[in-house]
Amino acid sequence: MSGETLPATSRTRHPMRLSVAAVLVLVSACIFVITATATGETSQLNLEGLAGLFQRMVALGLVGLGQTFVILVGSIDLSVAALISAVAVLASFIMQANPAMILPAILACLVLCLIVGAINGLLVAYCGINPLIATLGTGLTIQGLLSASFTYLQGSVAPSFQAFAYTSLLGIPYPVLLFVALAAAASLLLTRTVFGARIYAVGGNPQGARLAGIRTERVVLAAHVIASFFAGVAGLYLAARLQSGTPWIGRDGIYDLESIAVTVIGGTILAGGKGGVAGTVAGVLLFATLDASFNMLGVDAFLKQVMRGAIVIAAVAIHAIRHKGHVA
Repeated sequence: MSGETLPATSRTRHPMRLSVAAVLVLVSACIFVITATATGETSQLNLEGLAGLFQRMVALGLVGLGQTFVILVGSIDLSVAALISAVAVLASFIMQANPAMILPAILACLVLCLIVGAINGLLVAYCGINPLIATLGTGLTIQGLLSASFTYLQGSVAPSFQAFAYTSLLGIPYPVLLFVALAAAASLLLTRTVFGARIYAVGGNPQGARLAGIRTERVVLAAHVIASFFAGVAGLYLAARLQSGTPWIGRDGIYDLESIAVTVIGGTILAGGKGGVAGTVAGVLLFATLDASFNMLGVDAFLKQVMRGAIVIAAVAIHAIRHKGHVA
């Protein structure tokens, strides 16, 4: 039956509903445009201003993408902030401003991420340790080693590596292009592959997934490795942007808690099995928009955190109402 022949009652039973991601993007756009216009900062609305807004999203957005995977399987990762610091320090320590050491440094950082992700996955999936405790312990261990070994800026990245964070293509910064590419890849992985289907199955109904023959432990372990990989990329980006490794960059950025916040705001529920990349990216956009708007308004940094906390609570309340029976 074609759409034209449907009775009016049938059409009205399925009203169009905007997705969480679409609502967040619209809200972010309204906030940014209204604030820029009201404060006279209309230069923020041109290509350069928007590029700056999108570049604010990169670090948190990368961590949020990885956090989306672990939350979808019903887990969580609190070690990402410490891992970001470790990667930034390791990259600059190996490079020592030598361009020839860029590739070895990146490979070493990725190996570190693989190890940390595997440890988290083994503790959670095979040892049955609560993910909050397991990943918090891993993060504290990493941060403790960093604090004991490095108390100041460590090393320096190669100039050509640093240039990646500050150059652009047709006015769009390369880090933004990298973030878009990785977000698209993550979305395709979740929505177009068997592995993505297993992620949702394990998070939505672990027992059912196990009875269906899915090795749930392997899926959870893989999700943690992916989360560590994205945290590592964020650490490399921050090292390039800051020119050197800072042992506290991840901790001070609160990337562990904020990555969870943007993921939840984007519609991914903490119980697992529901959500996706688009919502997380939209949640990061909302946070970046609020930061930019507060800067234009000259709002105190303390009030920014209060507002962010209020938004997270409101988002959780809305999701709890929309998805009765789940904990958002």
